[in-house]
Amino acid sequence: TDVESILSDIEEDDVQIDEGEDMEVDLEREAAESPVIRYVNYIIQSASKDGASDIHIEPGDKSLKVRFRIDGVLFDAMQPPAKMAAAITSRLKIMANLDISERRIPQDGRIRCTVQGRKLDLRISTLPCAAGEKTVMRILDTRSISVGLDDLGFGESALQIWKTQIEQPHGIVLVTGPTGSGKTTTLYASLRQMDKVTKNISTVEDPIEYHLDGITQTQMHEKIGMTFAKALKALLRQDPDIIMLGEIRDEETAHTAIQAALTGHLVLSTLHTNDAPSAITRLVNIGLEPFLIGAAVNAVLAQRLVRKICEHCKQPAELNEELREFALMQGIEASKLMGGKGCERCRRLGYSGRLGIYELLVVDDMLRDIIARNPNVTEFRRLCCERGMVTLRQDGFRKVGDGVTTV
Repeated sequence: TDVESILSDIEEDDVQIDEGEDMEVDLEREAAESPVIRYVNYIIQSASKDGASDIHIEPGDKSLKVRFRIDGVLFDAMQPPAKMAAAITSRLKIMANLDISERRIPQDGRIRCTVQGRKLDLRISTLPCAAGEKTVMRILDTRSISVGLDDLGFGESALQIWKTQIEQPHGIVLVTGPTGSGKTTTLYASLRQMDKVTKNISTVEDPIEYHLDGITQTQMHEKIGMTFAKALKALLRQDPDIIMLGEIRDEETAHTAIQAALTGHLVLSTLHTNDAPSAITRLVNIGLEPFLIGAAVNAVLAQRLVRKICEHCKQPAELNEELREFALMQGIEASKLMGGKGCERCRRLGYSGRLGIYELLVVDDMLRDIIARNPNVTEFRRLCCERGMVTLRQDGFRKVGDGVTTV
């Protein structure tokens, strides 16, 4: 069968479990005997090869589907026999040290493995559903931690301003956007930019996604009382210069972060808002006084990820009337609009990889006074634009005009 032919081609050493001390020793020997183990290895190996960020294993009444999320879009990857569903889930639970006998409640775990020389960290989540257990794995590739600020898609001016902001001696710098918009990557790239020799840099994260040399990283454990606020208060007794806080979720954490910023520390953190000005409103809604926000916040960076046109099949876009009108309205030369024809390198999609689009709000003295008066978000957004803020929409259109993405 197709599955058997796939299994016969998989090398036993293609996927190795790094956490050997937590695993049964027999697992390595089982790899030569169990087709399920070999097939799970094949799924992980294929996802890694295709550059997937997530693996979805979805059981149905009479089917089993495996999908990969690549550049933000889900694609069908393979369809193993439905009878393999429970065995695949059990194998993944063993790898993640989960309870294989518990199928009634969700479980979360972690798998560290090496795939053809690449170290991967998989965050696994199981969810009971009508046809069995759905499993989703987020793939954290240690290679992505080497990405620098220069590689993220910043315009030259925005990049220099951002570098200036993360070099300030104190204050709060926020990165905001929905889940999956690249906030953590931006924060990690920013931390890598900093001087770790003369600065004491610490983080509080949930979870710790990547390990950074020269930086003290603390894992939040809310179930045992290790909250963001409690960890942050402890960090402030550790003589920090720079603190990265995974997320500002509640009033206590926000107040502690504000006090840290106002007492000589640089605090980097994230929020979930649609744009940069809305981050100020969110802090007010959390329970902070507007005058404290104005005094402490230095800058807010809103961001999204867009797909990049494949460099191997990029060509001038086919211009219809709608595209011509768009180019005219945005002041873009129609001849600069590009598209991807589709090739083997990009799986015939015309896109390969992603880059950020950004909206950087720098809080100057005038905006601090305005924030202290607690303006509504619409008025505040207008004032920010008048002060020179480039919006997400504008930055996105600039990148369309540069021929790196599409409308």
